[in-house]
Amino acid sequence: MGVVGMGGLFFRAKDPDALNAWYREHLNVGGGCDGAGEGAVNQWVWTTSGGPMVFAPFKADSDYFAADKQYMINLRVTDLDSLLEQLNAAGIEIIIKPEWNDPSTGQFARIHDPEGNAIELWEPPAQ
Repeated sequence: MGVVGMGGLFFRAKDPDALNAWYREHLNVGGGCDGAGEGAVNQWVWTTSGGPMVFAPFKADSDYFAADKQYMINLRVTDLDSLLEQLNAAGIEIIIKPEWNDPSTGQFARIHDPEGNAIELWEPPAQ
């Protein structure tokens, strides 16, 4: 078919520079970040590690994330507990609901960026 993965995620922000800095500092996400541990990076590219990605439109009236938002970012992580400790230490509010977790799909937590966008953190189940 030709499509092999996501090439970018573009969204509007009130303060793009500040939001970029927040994502880099707290989540190692964005241009210049290397989540794959492969070394060479540049200011525009976030080097990620390959793996599963869910692409799923939700009903317009879904209550899974805020009604005034058109999207929610889901980030795949390798050690959710350690990341949550770091985020908590930085004063970032964390939402955890036991019903989100399932041995077949993994563990989940939710935070919000400074502009109120939901970020779902997902640790897939061990292989």
